[in-house]
Amino acid sequence: MHKVQRGVLIGVLAGVVDVIPMVIQKLSWDANLSAFFHWVVVGFFIATIDIKLKGALKGIAVAVISLIPLTFLIWWQDTASVIPMSISTLVLGAVMGFLIDR
Repeated sequence: MHKVQRGVLIGVLAGVVDVIPMVIQKLSWDANLSAFFHWVVVGFFIATIDIKLKGALKGIAVAVISLIPLTFLIWWQDTASVIPMSISTLVLGAVMGFLIDR
């Protein structure tokens, strides 16, 4: 499988993992779709960006950088959700970076 295809596929899987608790919490579909496609795009970027980091560190860097604009939007709406969102970004970013660079 080509690295970009693997990145997008792993992004889809990470998106599903991230959205499941959101669906259980009955969050809006725009929030669910936004989170899902965020991870698909992060998977694509991890697979294509040439940065001097390997594996998990690359995944964390890309995921955190892509989260920064979203954090401002979410902070104004629901301050308490920023911490769990940041933790899931670190974990999913690390796992994605590791799996994509394998």
